[in-house]
Amino acid sequence: MARSIRVDVGGEIYHVINRANARLPIFFEEADFALFENILEEGKLKYDMRLIAYCLMTSHFHLVLYPKKDGDLQKFMQWITLTHTQRWHLKNKTIGSGHLYQGRYKSFLIQKHDNHLLAVIRYVERNPLRANMVSRAEDWKFSSLSKRILKVEDKLIDECPIQIPNDYLFFINTCIDKKEEDKIRQSVNKGKPYGELNWEGDIIKKYNLYLTTRNRGRPRNGT
Repeated sequence: MARSIRVDVGGEIYHVINRANARLPIFFEEADFALFENILEEGKLKYDMRLIAYCLMTSHFHLVLYPKKDGDLQKFMQWITLTHTQRWHLKNKTIGSGHLYQGRYKSFLIQKHDNHLLAVIRYVERNPLRANMVSRAEDWKFSSLSKRILKVEDKLIDECPIQIPNDYLFFINTCIDKKEEDKIRQSVNKGKPYGELNWEGDIIKKYNLYLTTRNRGRPRNGT
């Protein structure tokens, strides 16, 4: 079956995910996380990419990206995954041993300038807490949350187009909206845009997503 074409439009915001081959760990120690963060920083400069939030888990990563120009998302992600694969194999002395990632990245449009974007940022930054890897979300060092809350001088994170609530730390650690999380997971699993129903419908029509969303659960211009 032919690959679907992704939406890759500047000025839109995307939730991007990629997983390691066979979902095996690829981040083992702090140096592994630092390697990827350095690549992210290089890629941001190379492609003038805005990174709103991110979280690196042991076997996958989440990014919330805000490209400026059409086509930049794919260029950025191809460079990131290829460069990380090459440098990871070099670091681990496994050059020529095969793929690092299970396949091409997944990307999903997010309704911006409202609480749907905030919900996705929270979902991304809450990952380690949800996986019981830490007792507080901010204790996971390899995400945008610790830098955001501690106001660390950092070149990775760009200004969010919506205001982060003053009680965000309490919000991310204690407030669990099961319906919200389930809807974001559905967006991931079915390749659907994430937002209000009317907005989702408009986006599906605008980018011609409806045929594959209905028939295959994966959008023609998404992944």
